[in-house]
Amino acid sequence: MGKNVLVIGASGEIGISIAERLAEEGYQLILHYNQHEAAINKLSEKLDHHSILGTIQADLSNEAEIQNFISALVFQVDMIVFASGRAQYGVFQETSDMIMDKMLTLHVKAPWLITKALLPGMLHKKYGKIIMISSIWGDVGASYEVVYSTVKGAQNSFVKALAKEVAPSGITVNAISPGFIETKMNHHLSAEEKELLISEIPMNRAGRPDEIAHVVSFLLDDKSSYIQGEIIRVTGAW
Repeated sequence: MGKNVLVIGASGEIGISIAERLAEEGYQLILHYNQHEAAINKLSEKLDHHSILGTIQADLSNEAEIQNFISALVFQVDMIVFASGRAQYGVFQETSDMIMDKMLTLHVKAPWLITKALLPGMLHKKYGKIIMISSIWGDVGASYEVVYSTVKGAQNSFVKALAKEVAPSGITVNAISPGFIETKMNHHLSAEEKELLISEIPMNRAGRPDEIAHVVSFLLDDKSSYIQGEIIRVTGAW
């Protein structure tokens, strides 16, 4: 295929599954990570070295590091997958301004700035694909996750609006909205809490990271180019 994909958050379980799937399909990858250097090194060793154009570390909840990250992007980027994120649990009125600012920067401003920086190249080629990994809570909201639900809802609105703006230029923008996926983001839950959640899911199980990766692959395929501005729920009918 020869297309370059920037995977933001490639060291998380979903990001790793996405990178592995896309490498198998012949894409060339630029892998972003923040804290999990061991995970990104393990991934790099596993994948064919021809699949990886480079890895870049950056804390995207820090605006200065966002700008440094953008400056480090020396390869052409044909596609972007935003798979990074950070959960935030707690009563809303006890959430500090600092946490609010970091969550907004990581989930909303970083995608804005990175997309803004890379769009000119896509517009020039009249080709590009942007995918956001959002969350079911961006659709329906979650008690004790008000800030997280808010920023994920903002991601969904960003996708719907940008898709309309860039569609005439051959660029597709979509989001995937996972339900309960078995990742470290949910490791804070007790066995009883997980069992209760799964009992509410008609498919009676948690989703897997590779199932999200499959939808990413589907959306990046040019055969899916008429899908535009969609928030695709992958929730087991939860």
